[in-house]
Amino acid sequence: MPDRTPYRHQGPPAGRYWPTFLTLSPEEADYDSARVVLVPVPYDGTTSYMGGARYGPRAIIAASAQMEDFDPELGTSPSDAGIFTAPELVPDVSGPQAVIASVRDAVAPHVQRGKLVGVLGGEHSITVGAVQATVARFPDLSVLYLDAHADLRDEYMGSRWSHACAARRVLEHCPVTHVGVRSLSVEEHGFIRERELPVTMWPPHSGTGADLASRVIGNLSPNVYVTIDLDVLDPSLMAAVGTPEPGGMQWADVAGLLRAVSMERNIVGFDVVELSPREGPEACAYTAAKLVYKLIGYACGRMA
Repeated sequence: MPDRTPYRHQGPPAGRYWPTFLTLSPEEADYDSARVVLVPVPYDGTTSYMGGARYGPRAIIAASAQMEDFDPELGTSPSDAGIFTAPELVPDVSGPQAVIASVRDAVAPHVQRGKLVGVLGGEHSITVGAVQATVARFPDLSVLYLDAHADLRDEYMGSRWSHACAARRVLEHCPVTHVGVRSLSVEEHGFIRERELPVTMWPPHSGTGADLASRVIGNLSPNVYVTIDLDVLDPSLMAAVGTPEPGGMQWADVAGLLRAVSMERNIVGFDVVELSPREGPEACAYTAAKLVYKLIGYACGRMA
Protein backbone atom coordinates (compact mmCIF):
# COMPACT_ATOMS: atom_id res chain seq x y z
CA MET A 1 0.00 0.00 0.00
CA PRO A 2 1.37 3.48 -0.82
CA ASP A 3 2.62 5.61 2.04
CA ARG A 4 -0.11 8.19 2.71
CA THR A 5 1.66 9.94 5.59
CA PRO A 6 2.54 13.20 3.78
CA TYR A 7 -0.98 13.76 2.53
CA ARG A 8 -3.83 12.50 4.61
CA HIS A 9 -3.58 9.41 6.75
CA GLN A 10 -1.55 6.26 7.22
CA GLY A 11 -4.23 3.74 6.39
CA PRO A 12 -5.63 1.18 8.82
CA PRO A 13 -3.47 -0.16 11.64
CA ALA A 14 -1.60 -3.43 11.12
CA GLY A 15 -3.98 -6.34 10.74
CA ARG A 16 -6.99 -4.12 10.00
CA TYR A 17 -8.76 -3.08 6.82
CA TRP A 18 -11.37 -0.36 6.71
CA PRO A 19 -13.87 -1.37 3.94
CA THR A 20 -14.27 2.26 2.94
CA PHE A 21 -13.19 4.40 0.01
CA LEU A 22 -9.46 5.16 0.44
CA THR A 23 -9.59 2.95 3.57
CA LEU A 24 -10.54 6.06 5.54
CA SER A 25 -11.01 5.27 9.21
CA PRO A 26 -14.29 5.95 11.04
CA GLU A 27 -12.71 9.08 12.53
CA GLU A 28 -11.55 10.35 9.13
CA ALA A 29 -14.88 9.52 7.45
CA ASP A 30 -17.31 10.81 10.05
CA TYR A 31 -20.73 11.25 8.45
CA ASP A 32 -21.65 14.57 10.03
CA SER A 33 -18.47 16.31 8.91
CA ALA A 34 -18.14 14.56 5.52
CA ARG A 35 -18.95 16.63 2.44
CA VAL A 36 -19.25 13.49 0.29
CA VAL A 37 -21.30 10.31 0.73
CA LEU A 38 -20.67 7.27 -1.48
CA VAL A 39 -23.54 4.78 -1.85
CA PRO A 40 -22.55 1.34 -3.26
CA VAL A 41 -25.35 -0.38 -5.22
CA PRO A 42 -24.37 -3.94 -6.26
CA TYR A 43 -27.12 -4.60 -8.81
CA ASP A 44 -27.12 -5.94 -12.38
CA GLY A 45 -30.55 -7.51 -12.72
CA THR A 46 -31.29 -6.23 -16.26
CA THR A 47 -27.84 -6.81 -17.77
CA SER A 48 -28.24 -7.90 -21.39
CA TYR A 49 -24.71 -8.98 -22.41
CA MET A 50 -21.96 -9.76 -19.89
CA GLY A 51 -22.93 -9.70 -16.22
CA GLY A 52 -20.88 -8.93 -13.15
CA ALA A 53 -21.59 -5.24 -12.51
CA ARG A 54 -22.91 -6.26 -9.11
CA TYR A 55 -19.27 -6.78 -8.13
CA GLY A 56 -18.28 -3.29 -9.28
CA PRO A 57 -18.78 -1.30 -6.06
CA ARG A 58 -16.61 -3.60 -3.94
CA ALA A 59 -13.91 -3.66 -6.62
CA ILE A 60 -13.85 0.14 -6.78
CA ILE A 61 -13.61 0.47 -3.01
CA ALA A 62 -10.89 -2.20 -2.78
CA ALA A 63 -8.85 -0.57 -5.56
CA SER A 64 -9.13 2.84 -3.91
CA ALA A 65 -6.98 1.52 -1.06
CA GLN A 66 -4.00 1.72 -3.42
CA MET A 67 -4.48 5.36 -4.41
CA GLU A 68 -2.62 8.34 -3.06
CA ASP A 69 -4.86 10.92 -1.41
CA PHE A 70 -2.93 13.81 -2.94
CA ASP A 71 -3.94 14.78 -6.47
CA PRO A 72 -1.10 16.60 -8.28
CA GLU A 73 -3.46 18.06 -10.91
CA LEU A 74 -5.64 19.65 -8.24
CA GLY A 75 -2.72 20.45 -5.95
CA THR A 76 -4.54 19.16 -2.89
CA SER A 77 -6.16 16.08 -1.33
CA PRO A 78 -9.86 15.85 -2.25
CA SER A 79 -10.33 13.51 0.72
CA ASP A 80 -9.92 16.55 2.97
CA ALA A 81 -13.55 17.30 2.13
CA GLY A 82 -14.52 14.14 4.02
CA ILE A 83 -15.74 11.00 2.27
CA PHE A 84 -18.25 8.76 4.04
CA THR A 85 -18.82 5.30 2.56
CA ALA A 86 -22.37 4.11 3.25
CA PRO A 87 -23.18 0.41 3.63
CA GLU A 88 -23.99 -1.46 0.43
CA LEU A 89 -27.61 -1.12 -0.61
CA VAL A 90 -29.25 -4.56 -0.58
CA PRO A 91 -31.07 -4.87 -3.93
CA ASP A 92 -34.80 -5.60 -3.94
CA VAL A 93 -35.09 -8.81 -5.99
CA SER A 94 -38.71 -8.11 -6.97
CA GLY A 95 -37.54 -6.19 -10.05
CA PRO A 96 -35.65 -3.16 -11.41
CA GLN A 97 -38.40 -0.64 -10.64
CA ALA A 98 -38.23 -1.61 -6.97
CA VAL A 99 -34.43 -1.30 -7.01
CA ILE A 100 -34.69 2.17 -8.54
CA ALA A 101 -37.12 3.18 -5.78
CA SER A 102 -34.75 1.84 -3.12
CA VAL A 103 -31.86 3.82 -4.62
CA ARG A 104 -34.01 6.96 -4.57
CA ASP A 105 -34.91 6.38 -0.93
CA ALA A 106 -31.28 5.67 0.01
CA VAL A 107 -29.88 8.75 -1.73
CA ALA A 108 -32.58 11.29 -0.81
CA PRO A 109 -31.73 11.80 2.90
CA HIS A 110 -28.08 12.53 2.10
CA VAL A 111 -28.98 14.99 -0.66
CA GLN A 112 -31.43 16.76 1.62
CA ARG A 113 -28.66 17.16 4.21
CA GLY A 114 -26.49 18.93 1.67
CA LYS A 115 -24.12 16.07 0.90
CA LEU A 116 -22.53 15.45 -2.48
CA VAL A 117 -23.75 11.90 -3.17
CA GLY A 118 -21.84 9.55 -5.46
CA VAL A 119 -23.45 6.23 -6.35
CA LEU A 120 -21.17 3.30 -7.17
CA GLY A 121 -22.75 0.79 -9.53
CA GLY A 122 -23.97 -1.61 -10.47
CA GLU A 123 -25.76 -1.25 -13.79
CA HIS A 124 -26.94 2.01 -15.32
CA SER A 125 -30.62 1.63 -14.41
CA ILE A 126 -29.79 2.72 -10.84
CA THR A 127 -29.08 6.24 -12.11
CA VAL A 128 -32.82 6.84 -12.41
CA GLY A 129 -33.35 6.53 -8.66
CA ALA A 130 -30.40 8.77 -7.84
CA VAL A 131 -31.65 11.44 -10.25
CA GLN A 132 -35.16 11.25 -8.77
CA ALA A 133 -33.70 11.96 -5.34
CA THR A 134 -31.47 14.77 -6.59
CA VAL A 135 -34.04 16.60 -8.70
CA ALA A 136 -36.32 16.81 -5.65
CA ARG A 137 -33.62 18.97 -4.03
CA PHE A 138 -32.54 20.79 -7.22
CA PRO A 139 -35.58 21.36 -9.49
CA ASP A 140 -33.40 22.96 -12.19
CA LEU A 141 -31.23 19.83 -12.46
CA SER A 142 -29.78 18.64 -15.75
CA VAL A 143 -27.84 15.44 -16.37
CA LEU A 144 -24.52 14.99 -18.14
CA TYR A 145 -24.71 11.43 -19.46
CA LEU A 146 -21.38 9.86 -20.48
CA ASP A 147 -22.02 6.52 -22.19
CA ALA A 148 -21.13 4.56 -25.31
CA HIS A 149 -24.85 3.81 -25.70
CA ALA A 150 -27.81 6.17 -25.94
CA ASP A 151 -29.96 4.23 -23.41
CA LEU A 152 -33.03 5.90 -24.93
CA ARG A 153 -35.22 2.89 -25.66
CA ASP A 154 -38.71 3.19 -24.22
CA GLU A 155 -38.50 -0.47 -23.27
CA TYR A 156 -36.05 -3.29 -23.75
CA MET A 157 -36.59 -7.03 -23.35
CA GLY A 158 -40.04 -6.31 -21.93
CA SER A 159 -38.97 -3.76 -19.31
CA ARG A 160 -39.19 0.03 -19.24
CA TRP A 161 -36.67 0.00 -16.38
CA SER A 162 -33.82 -1.80 -18.16
CA HIS A 163 -30.33 -0.34 -18.19
CA ALA A 164 -30.98 0.25 -21.92
CA CYS A 165 -33.83 2.64 -20.99
CA ALA A 166 -32.03 4.61 -18.26
CA ALA A 167 -31.63 7.89 -20.15
CA ARG A 168 -35.23 7.71 -21.43
CA ARG A 169 -36.51 7.41 -17.84
CA VAL A 170 -34.20 10.20 -16.64
CA LEU A 171 -35.61 12.46 -19.38
CA GLU A 172 -38.99 12.16 -17.69
CA HIS A 173 -37.52 14.16 -14.79
CA CYS A 174 -34.96 16.57 -16.29
CA PRO A 175 -32.94 17.38 -19.44
CA VAL A 176 -30.11 15.05 -20.50
CA THR A 177 -26.96 15.84 -22.47
CA HIS A 178 -25.18 12.80 -23.92
CA VAL A 179 -21.45 12.55 -24.63
CA GLY A 180 -19.51 9.59 -26.04
CA VAL A 181 -22.31 7.73 -27.82
CA ARG A 182 -21.21 5.35 -30.54
CA SER A 183 -23.99 2.73 -30.51
CA LEU A 184 -27.76 3.22 -30.77
CA SER A 185 -30.86 1.67 -32.32
CA VAL A 186 -33.00 3.00 -35.17
CA GLU A 187 -35.71 3.81 -32.60
CA GLU A 188 -33.26 5.83 -30.53
CA HIS A 189 -31.91 7.64 -33.59
CA GLY A 190 -35.42 8.71 -34.51
CA PHE A 191 -36.20 9.79 -30.95
CA ILE A 192 -33.06 11.95 -30.83
CA ARG A 193 -33.93 13.66 -34.14
CA GLU A 194 -37.57 14.19 -33.16
CA ARG A 195 -36.73 15.69 -29.78
CA GLU A 196 -33.56 17.47 -30.99
CA LEU A 197 -31.68 16.04 -28.05
CA PRO A 198 -28.07 17.15 -27.44
CA VAL A 199 -26.16 13.94 -28.22
CA THR A 200 -22.45 14.00 -29.06
CA MET A 201 -21.49 10.95 -31.08
CA TRP A 202 -17.92 9.80 -30.51
CA PRO A 203 -15.52 10.67 -31.90
CA PRO A 204 -16.89 14.13 -32.68
CA HIS A 205 -16.64 15.09 -36.33
CA SER A 206 -14.83 18.35 -35.73
CA GLY A 207 -13.48 20.69 -33.12
CA THR A 208 -11.20 20.43 -30.12
CA GLY A 209 -11.81 19.29 -26.56
CA ALA A 210 -12.43 22.91 -25.62
CA ASP A 211 -15.04 23.20 -28.37
CA LEU A 212 -16.79 20.08 -27.10
CA ALA A 213 -16.74 21.31 -23.51
CA SER A 214 -18.21 24.66 -24.55
CA ARG A 215 -21.07 23.00 -26.45
CA VAL A 216 -21.79 20.60 -23.60
CA ILE A 217 -21.72 23.26 -20.90
CA GLY A 218 -24.10 25.40 -22.96
CA ASN A 219 -26.70 22.65 -22.68
CA LEU A 220 -26.38 22.25 -18.91
CA SER A 221 -28.33 24.03 -16.19
CA PRO A 222 -26.54 25.59 -13.18
CA ASN A 223 -26.93 22.37 -11.14
CA VAL A 224 -25.68 19.21 -12.82
CA TYR A 225 -25.79 15.50 -12.08
CA VAL A 226 -23.00 13.53 -13.80
CA THR A 227 -23.51 9.89 -14.70
CA ILE A 228 -20.62 7.89 -16.16
CA ASP A 229 -21.06 4.48 -17.70
CA LEU A 230 -17.48 3.23 -17.83
CA ASP A 231 -18.02 1.86 -21.33
CA VAL A 232 -17.75 5.47 -22.51
CA LEU A 233 -14.00 4.83 -22.25
CA ASP A 234 -12.26 2.91 -25.00
CA PRO A 235 -11.96 -0.83 -24.28
CA SER A 236 -8.16 -0.52 -24.52
CA LEU A 237 -8.41 1.45 -21.27
CA MET A 238 -11.61 -0.03 -19.80
CA ALA A 239 -12.22 -3.64 -20.82
CA ALA A 240 -14.10 -4.54 -17.63
CA VAL A 241 -17.60 -3.55 -18.72
CA GLY A 242 -20.66 -5.53 -19.70
CA THR A 243 -21.13 -3.98 -23.15
CA PRO A 244 -17.82 -2.73 -24.58
CA GLU A 245 -17.74 -0.58 -27.71
CA PRO A 246 -14.58 0.21 -29.70
CA GLY A 247 -13.56 3.76 -30.53
CA GLY A 248 -14.22 5.30 -27.13
CA MET A 249 -13.01 8.27 -25.13
CA GLN A 250 -9.59 8.37 -23.52
CA TRP A 251 -8.82 9.35 -19.93
CA ALA A 252 -7.80 12.89 -20.89
CA ASP A 253 -11.03 13.36 -22.88
CA VAL A 254 -13.23 12.46 -19.91
CA ALA A 255 -11.18 14.19 -17.21
CA GLY A 256 -10.83 17.35 -19.27
CA LEU A 257 -14.56 17.54 -19.92
CA LEU A 258 -15.43 16.95 -16.26
CA ARG A 259 -12.98 19.58 -15.09
CA ALA A 260 -14.37 22.12 -17.56
CA VAL A 261 -17.94 21.40 -16.45
CA SER A 262 -16.99 21.72 -12.78
CA MET A 263 -15.51 25.17 -13.39
CA GLU A 264 -18.72 26.48 -14.99
CA ARG A 265 -21.48 24.49 -13.29
CA ASN A 266 -22.30 23.12 -9.84
CA ILE A 267 -21.96 19.32 -9.79
CA VAL A 268 -24.49 18.25 -7.14
CA GLY A 269 -24.38 14.46 -7.56
CA PHE A 270 -22.83 11.73 -9.65
CA ASP A 271 -22.53 8.04 -10.29
CA VAL A 272 -19.94 5.73 -11.85
CA VAL A 273 -21.53 2.52 -13.11
CA GLU A 274 -21.15 -0.68 -15.14
CA LEU A 275 -17.75 -1.90 -13.89
CA SER A 276 -17.72 -5.69 -14.33
CA PRO A 277 -14.36 -6.48 -12.74
CA ARG A 278 -14.06 -10.08 -13.95
CA GLU A 279 -14.23 -8.93 -17.60
CA GLY A 280 -10.93 -7.05 -17.48
CA PRO A 281 -7.63 -6.58 -15.65
CA GLU A 282 -7.35 -5.18 -12.14
CA ALA A 283 -6.21 -1.90 -13.66
CA CYS A 284 -9.83 -1.26 -14.71
CA ALA A 285 -11.06 -1.20 -11.11
CA TYR A 286 -8.23 1.17 -10.23
CA THR A 287 -9.12 3.43 -13.15
CA ALA A 288 -12.76 3.47 -12.02
CA ALA A 289 -11.72 4.37 -8.47
CA LYS A 290 -9.46 7.12 -9.78
CA LEU A 291 -12.34 8.52 -11.82
CA VAL A 292 -14.57 8.58 -8.73
CA TYR A 293 -11.87 10.46 -6.84
CA LYS A 294 -11.35 12.93 -9.71
CA LEU A 295 -15.08 13.65 -9.74
CA ILE A 296 -15.04 14.28 -6.01
CA GLY A 297 -12.13 16.67 -6.40
CA TYR A 298 -13.72 18.55 -9.29
CA ALA A 299 -17.17 18.70 -7.71
CA CYS A 300 -15.91 19.90 -4.35
CA GLY A 301 -13.80 22.62 -5.97
CA ARG A 302 -10.66 21.47 -4.18
CA MET A 303 -8.25 22.96 -6.68
CA ALA A 304 -5.35 24.82 -5.09
